[in-house]
Amino acid sequence: MRRLSSKGLPAGAVWVECARMSRLTPLRITYVDMNNGLPNQAARCFKLLIDVVANAARAANPGLEVSFEHVQPRNLGEQPSPETDLIVSSGGPGAPTDGFDDPWCTGYRAALDRVVERTIARPDDAPAAFVVCHSFEISVLHFKLARMAERESLKFGVFPSYLTNEGHENSIFAPFADSRLFTWEHRRWEAIDLDEKRLEQLGGKVLARESREGASDKGKALTALEFAPGVIGTQFHPEADRPGVLLWVRKDEHSEALREAYGEEMLQRMLKTLSDPDRLARTFALVLPGWLTERFNHLAKVRGYQPIPAPHTVDMSIFESVPAAG
Repeated sequence: MRRLSSKGLPAGAVWVECARMSRLTPLRITYVDMNNGLPNQAARCFKLLIDVVANAARAANPGLEVSFEHVQPRNLGEQPSPETDLIVSSGGPGAPTDGFDDPWCTGYRAALDRVVERTIARPDDAPAAFVVCHSFEISVLHFKLARMAERESLKFGVFPSYLTNEGHENSIFAPFADSRLFTWEHRRWEAIDLDEKRLEQLGGKVLARESREGASDKGKALTALEFAPGVIGTQFHPEADRPGVLLWVRKDEHSEALREAYGEEMLQRMLKTLSDPDRLARTFALVLPGWLTERFNHLAKVRGYQPIPAPHTVDMSIFESVPAAG
């Protein structure tokens, strides 16, 4: 008679499973903080979403080690480890040209090149990077894909971004079937005048724009790009959650600035959008968790991880009620 474990599995199968788990390659995630030491909501939001996916990975793979590294290039000169698997890189203050040739930025740009080179050389087990806002702008300059131009005025608030045909085909944005997603923006710079030949050379794609395909009524900016193999990013902030946005908006100087820039009616529409589960909450729930899940499952094919399901949603209590911290 075959001997069974307490879980009903053959004892030999339990031993094999335990041995498999003990041999799992650790998953290494790095958060690159581009806020230059300034207090911000981004670190909390990014860590929150990374934890959602990391916990799902651990639940599907008991014994899997998931390490988290927080580095600050601009103020501390820190860089992501060459051994990291997933890089999430934040927005931050100032112009993308600030310090572009300084050691902190050349080191960061070398890390992006390393992702691309390793993805081309060994796509099944290569690192990947998701760059946001300031990091997105640096990446545009680094890969020479478009011109970074200073806007006449700051753009800030909740606005739609419009998917391109290639954006619809990308699994991260595929759930946004109506061609738009609502996003939090806070930027004085924009990527315009795309170099299509350069984009094609790098194997990149335009995933979203400030206006609908073929139009420029809302602006000419590129808002989501696949830069090159392994590097993707957004001009907008997919990590923005309701507590963080409300904390920002409710400061008197910010709410007054919104009224002056867009009018009371637009301000109230933005506040209403924050409570709509199909708008900013959906972007928060699907974009970064979708990318992290996709990259984990990509690595799972060669590392022996059990894959995890794509996020149809993130627990909206996270979006609604996490205390806003500094």
